[in-house]
Amino acid sequence: MHFLVVEDEVRLAGLIVQYLSESGHTAEARHDGPSGLLAARDPRVDAVVMDVMLPGMNGVTVCRTLRREANDVPVVLLTARSAIDERVAGLDAGADDYLVKPFALKELSARLRAVSRRRPALSGRLEVGDLVLDARQRRAWRAGFELDLSRREFAVLEILMENAGWVVSRNRLLQEAWDGEPDLHSNSVDVHISKLRSKIDKPFGRESITTLRGTGYRLETRT
Repeated sequence: MHFLVVEDEVRLAGLIVQYLSESGHTAEARHDGPSGLLAARDPRVDAVVMDVMLPGMNGVTVCRTLRREANDVPVVLLTARSAIDERVAGLDAGADDYLVKPFALKELSARLRAVSRRRPALSGRLEVGDLVLDARQRRAWRAGFELDLSRREFAVLEILMENAGWVVSRNRLLQEAWDGEPDLHSNSVDVHISKLRSKIDKPFGRESITTLRGTGYRLETRT
């Protein structure tokens, strides 16, 4: 996933970006409200971490502006412990969640995953080449033929299709498709990727899923 961090404390912003990057995601930082608003409009941003107190434009105003523009990107606001009014104002402005400073980076990461999963899809339908997935019906097709996928295979394919053309880390697949279950075998992701290939690629003479050793997997957009 790609996250935007809008925080005027440069050191804190750097720590958040570093932690998210080490967790298998990508992240970028902005340090004031106007540049944060501009960056949040990028459709590649999956969620925003934003301080309430920002120079140029505060986080509540940024969030309210995004919602007025019909931008539904998930927003987690960072607030001071005593700033109850700020939290209420942020939620009323359309923020999805808030986190009180100081906070644990692990908790921030969990909240980002949660608000990202709640982001409503416009139709629940994904299309990459002749691959089609309907999240609402829990059905998938290739070249018009319906695919027989297990629940976990479907979840992995959905994540790959949502991020087609981008690398998805093994850690992210574990966190989202397996909900971070701690007792997984070390090769669970590899096994399910192999099963997916046998169902969505091999019968159709395709090679859609690319393995990037030490990094993750990518669903090619030209499938």
